[in-house]
Amino acid sequence: MRLLIACAASAAVVLAAPFMGRLQAVLRSSLSTRAYVLLLGVAVGGAILGAISTAFVRIRERRAVRLLIMAGACMAGALYVQVNSTGVPEIDAVERVHFVTYGMIAVLFYRVWRRVGDPSALVVPILSAFVVGTLDEWLQWFIPYRVGEMHDVFLNLTAIVCGVMFAVALEPPPAFTRRVSAEGWQRMGLAAAVVVLVFGGFVGVVHVGHHHRIDGVGRFASRHSVAELDALKRDRATRWVIEPPIGIPRFSREDQYLDEAFWHVRERNRLWDEGDVTGAWHENLVLERFFTPVLDIPTYASPTGTRWPPEHRADAQARADATRDFVSVAEAYPIYPWSKTLYWTAVVAGAALLAVSGRFVRARPAPRTDR
Repeated sequence: MRLLIACAASAAVVLAAPFMGRLQAVLRSSLSTRAYVLLLGVAVGGAILGAISTAFVRIRERRAVRLLIMAGACMAGALYVQVNSTGVPEIDAVERVHFVTYGMIAVLFYRVWRRVGDPSALVVPILSAFVVGTLDEWLQWFIPYRVGEMHDVFLNLTAIVCGVMFAVALEPPPAFTRRVSAEGWQRMGLAAAVVVLVFGGFVGVVHVGHHHRIDGVGRFASRHSVAELDALKRDRATRWVIEPPIGIPRFSREDQYLDEAFWHVRERNRLWDEGDVTGAWHENLVLERFFTPVLDIPTYASPTGTRWPPEHRADAQARADATRDFVSVAEAYPIYPWSKTLYWTAVVAGAALLAVSGRFVRARPAPRTDR
């Protein structure tokens, strides 16, 4: 039953991603920034205060040690908030909601394995919640107006570790030994295998791609090969004439080609505003070579397209340094130019080895006390 509850709560968190985005948009449009941040802050603060109050009431035995663990979890959480603060109140408020959410998921998974009595009682809940966090970010990557990347997955991991620490302080294992049992090794091996498959799949889809060097244009990263970019350009040039990407529903599939195009539009505009004419010129060349539909067809970001006027383009071309070796940094998240065949082979092989590794571990016999 505890496993069922943990899985149901996890599924709710993951599947709610599109609806949470819509809810955030409604709240932002209905409330002032201050009221929006205050609302989320009160919700997060209330949840944390309630959890701490419950712990103080329930902790009776080994009070000093357990309160010390709980204090460590709170301090780690406060450090997490401080280090990862963006300075944008709305974004920081949402991150704190995620922190509480994944702390709760970690507590639920800890309750499933609390009684096993060895380190797997701590490791397996962390790995299980990490899988949930990865699936959540993966789904967000597929949804318009949401962002999912590897960096956010590891931010969730901090909340997960804090959640397990808090759960240990609230409900310590009834018995515990530092020696991992054979069953514990199997549990950890299987959980680690699932982590490798899910996280490896997420990285393979989101972060593994290509680094291109195009003569006269420069170097840039993309999830797509040159042939794929050319095919996508032809497809969007035809399709967007009839259905331009203007009113994109929140409950739809993210167009990653459009997303990549806007990486270069934003970077081109940023470089131009900062006076880097050469950089802006090369970003514009990337757009003209691979993302022409975004230049000429109305989108949700620009109803008139994003192509430079002829006089603007001529001015940039005249002032740009043609000898500069340009490397674009427009990508919103890291893209690694790894062989997809080798990568997926390594992921599957690693998961398979972890899944079976626990079967070859035998419990160590207790030390002899006779002489």
